[in-house]
Amino acid sequence: MKARIPGAPQGGGNMMKKIQDMQNEMARVQQEVEESEFEACSGGGAVEVKVNGKHEILSVNIKPEVVDPDDIEILSDMIIAATNEAIRKAVDTMEQKMGSITSGLNLPAGFGF
Repeated sequence: MKARIPGAPQGGGNMMKKIQDMQNEMARVQQEVEESEFEACSGGGAVEVKVNGKHEILSVNIKPEVVDPDDIEILSDMIIAATNEAIRKAVDTMEQKMGSITSGLNLPAGFGF
């Protein structure tokens, strides 16, 4: 004899299929975002950084006119700002796409992503 939970929907196999489909979709979206590229600039376009969805830096482009050997600190700050913004874009994209997949599940805040 199987135990039943009062008020639980019947046809648990259908629910398992939905969960499996959701997991497959999440894996597909994660791969898609990880393969995407995200760019950000700082210093009015003087520094441009490109990262992928895995948060790996792909390129850093610096306009020669902003390279001042007497003020390397400003250049460092612009590189950091552009890198952080590019990574933020990658994280936001991942959260947004995953959120659209899990939106109907009523998961607790902060669950998983």
